[in-house]
Amino acid sequence: MYYMICIRYSKHAREQMVERGISEKEISNAINRGSKRTQDGKIVAAYMYIEVVYKMMGEEAYVITVFVRW
Repeated sequence: MYYMICIRYSKHAREQMVERGISEKEISNAINRGSKRTQDGKIVAAYMYIEVVYKMMGEEAYVITVFVRW
């Protein structure tokens, strides 16, 4: 079971989503369901074929960048 959190996106993350064909639903799935590790104070969530780099700011996930895992 998981709950929906508010997700905000940096300008860079939005650009990368468009360029790489990654949807908001895929970002949400990665944050809510993906395996996680920390990296330099950030969280990296891996789910299916994408990775999402974000920081928690209170109750919000602030997405810094997204990329396709190969």
